[in-house]
Amino acid sequence: MKLFDSIGGIYQHIDNSVEEARGGVQVFDADRLRKTDIDGVIYNAVFNSNEEVRDEARRIIHLSGVDLGIRPASIQGLYDAMGRRECGGFTVPAINIRGLTYDVARAIFRAAIKLNAGAFLFEIAKSEIGYTDQRPAEYTACCIAAAIKEGWKGPVFIQADHFQVNAKNYAENPELETESLKSLIKEAIDARFYNIDIDASTTVDLSKPTIKEQQTSNYEITALLTDFIRQNEPGGITVSVGGEIGEVGKKNSTEEELRAFMDGYVESLKEGDKGISKISIQTGTSHGGIALPDGSIASVKVDFDTIEQLDKIAKDSYGLAGVVQHGASTLPDDAFHVFPERGTAEVHLATGFQNMIYDSAAFPAELKAEIYDHLKKEHSGERKEGETYEQFYYKTRKRGFGPFKKKMWDLSDDIRETLGTELEERFNGLFTKLNAINTVEHVTKTIN
Repeated sequence: MKLFDSIGGIYQHIDNSVEEARGGVQVFDADRLRKTDIDGVIYNAVFNSNEEVRDEARRIIHLSGVDLGIRPASIQGLYDAMGRRECGGFTVPAINIRGLTYDVARAIFRAAIKLNAGAFLFEIAKSEIGYTDQRPAEYTACCIAAAIKEGWKGPVFIQADHFQVNAKNYAENPELETESLKSLIKEAIDARFYNIDIDASTTVDLSKPTIKEQQTSNYEITALLTDFIRQNEPGGITVSVGGEIGEVGKKNSTEEELRAFMDGYVESLKEGDKGISKISIQTGTSHGGIALPDGSIASVKVDFDTIEQLDKIAKDSYGLAGVVQHGASTLPDDAFHVFPERGTAEVHLATGFQNMIYDSAAFPAELKAEIYDHLKKEHSGERKEGETYEQFYYKTRKRGFGPFKKKMWDLSDDIRETLGTELEERFNGLFTKLNAINTVEHVTKTIN
């Protein structure tokens, strides 16, 4: 794929499909744009070292999307309706894409179009932004370009996942850690992330005598950052904000913790601020699953009773869409249909798709070996005593997506198409099990 040395080079590339018009762009040949031109534009939006060319490529993608009826949006309206029990019976999949982002997003859109699904989120966590080398503006460009490529029309929900407070940094300098998060939130909103999950659950202090005291820093920080989001969200858009009461991988959440957080959060909210739309809880999972010595994943039992109990309280007492389940992509297939049955509003899925890419027969063995060699050299300090290399590679291979991003994008069309087809089949199955099919009508009714 060609990298252009000037803005003129981009416009020459798209001169048979897109033209500048009225301060924006007009797509006059959508088929041409989808079939050939968009691939070159997104490649430059990601990899061009000339910032002017890169940013113009991103601008063309955004404005072409707008012209084709594709817009980043907040899922707030749908979640409000779910909180009022005007719709439900499905769980919204929130999908983290760590690598081959354009291709993976394309597979998601293909599955969604096939299943008439409208309620799903593309997301990236604070930590993933770093180790996958994907800033928010790049991530948005990939999602919108994928929507253009696959002929999607309608809202695209892009979410900041786990915008998390570093507990150690917060204890040492609360103001500095808070300002760092504000800066990232502002960058995300500017990049059209209109869904943001705040995670201050890392500051919960279980040594405090009462549950409310344990949750105090959590709900106060969440309220503070909610107000910052409200001050910076674009006119006419209410960013959907999420909160979290239990750090993933720790002890399971309780009703008392949910009520303590929500009551304190509502009291702490600035007058007139719209509050959170959902609440993340801990029910027994961990991010990425737990690798056994042979590299396989340990089985996990999800506490669905806790999900059902806390989801009902979240809806009936606080008007939220419900509870959110993290760390679910490595669960067994027979677990996913239970999430909508128990009322789960949203489920976060990440590592399972990373595993599919690395473990696919289509993924070049020599590239995988090169990545593993890099991990062994650069991240050996993360290997714990007694840990096998299979466990070490499983735990750290997420860090291969950043350094090897371009090599993965430069894989042959045949390889990338095979990986995309495999992922599409997986998305088809997950959307179906989560009953996240035929949700376009709900989205059309509730999203402006």
